[in-house]
Amino acid sequence: MDTTDLLLAIAHHLLVFSLAGIIGAEFVLVRGDLGAATLKHLAGIDRHYGIIATLIVIVGMGRVFYGLKGWEFYVYNWVFWAKMIAFVIVGLLSIVPTMRFICWNRQASGNPSFVVPAAELASVKNYVRAEGFIFLLIPVFAAAMARGYGD
Repeated sequence: MDTTDLLLAIAHHLLVFSLAGIIGAEFVLVRGDLGAATLKHLAGIDRHYGIIATLIVIVGMGRVFYGLKGWEFYVYNWVFWAKMIAFVIVGLLSIVPTMRFICWNRQASGNPSFVVPAAELASVKNYVRAEGFIFLLIPVFAAAMARGYGD
C-alpha cells in the first residue's frame, strides 16, 4: 500500500505540474500575432491540456480510493472540496480558449490570410490568465490539506 500511495502521489504531482506548464505555455503563445503555425501549436498544446486534466482526475481518484489516507479523509474535508471546486473552475474557464483555438485553427487552415480578431484574442488571454490565477489556489489547498486543515 505504501508503494501504491507513493506512485500515485508522484504521478499526481507530475501531472499537476505539467498542467501548470501548459497553462503557462498557452498564456505565452496567446499574443498579438498568431500565425497558422502558432495556432496549430496552440491547438496541440490544448489537446494535451485535456489529456493531462483527465489523467489528473483518474490518478486523483486513485489516490482517494487506494491511497493511505482513505476516502473518508477526502470526502469529509472541506479543503479537499475547495481544491476540487478550484480545479472545476479552471476546467470550465478552459472551455472558451479551447473552442477559440479550434475555430481559429480551422479558419487559418482554410484561409492563409486569416487574422485572429483582436477582441477575441484579448478575451482568450483573459480566460487563460484567470485559469492561471485560480490554478494557484490548488497547491495552496493541497498544502493546507496535507497539514490537517479541513478535518
